[in-house]
Amino acid sequence: MQNEKVITAKELTKRFGDFTAVDKISFEVEKGEIFGFLGANGAGKTTAMRMLCGLSMPTSGLATVAGFDVYKQNELIKKNIGYMSQKFSLYEDLTIRENIKFYAGIYGLSDVRIKEKTAMLLKELHMQGEEKTLVRALPLGWKQKLAFSIAIVHDPAIVFLDEPTGGVDPITRREFWTLIYKASEKGITVFVTTHYMDEAEYCNRVSIMVDGRIDALESPANLMKNYSAKSMDDVFLQLARKAVRTE
Repeated sequence: MQNEKVITAKELTKRFGDFTAVDKISFEVEKGEIFGFLGANGAGKTTAMRMLCGLSMPTSGLATVAGFDVYKQNELIKKNIGYMSQKFSLYEDLTIRENIKFYAGIYGLSDVRIKEKTAMLLKELHMQGEEKTLVRALPLGWKQKLAFSIAIVHDPAIVFLDEPTGGVDPITRREFWTLIYKASEKGITVFVTTHYMDEAEYCNRVSIMVDGRIDALESPANLMKNYSAKSMDDVFLQLARKAVRTE
């Protein structure tokens, strides 16, 4: 990791009428860091992620993502990040190769670069010979790994992963995290939400939101030490029990 800050947030807030979904959160994320963003349902993490992705305008506070201001440069943010959610985002009626070509084109890659990237991804994912297979025919694990690789096909500064391994078997989850580590080694910052607390332990640092606020932010090892916990699951449960709101 380097000391270059790719995400900065200072008292970032989002209100919907009288309801404060995100309440003055402040944090920084460094280049190449794997940053876990956790919280129970209703904690505000999805709302916070939407603001950072340039999809929702904050009510108040400051934030920059990849050097761009969330208020004035949200379109530039969208061009410089990758995004993948648990809700599958690829086109099921297109082949593996067609999906890569389509999204790489949207991200503005040249035809030459698209050809190079396609060959590279097929090799890295061990999908050579399968490029004409329709995405709908792929096992879920293959789909998720393909979706992640396409999300970073344009070498973004940051990739946001929203529950990326939901419903995937343990072996495929480990393989998926191998891809995350490789992306981090290339300098891509990984901002990930997950319900699997064993995955939280793979992150460099973890923040845990409770009732719209960041209640804890540390490395997994330090969090377990600070809360006298044997696992991140124990840490999460201790903090989640403090929550007042449930939705």
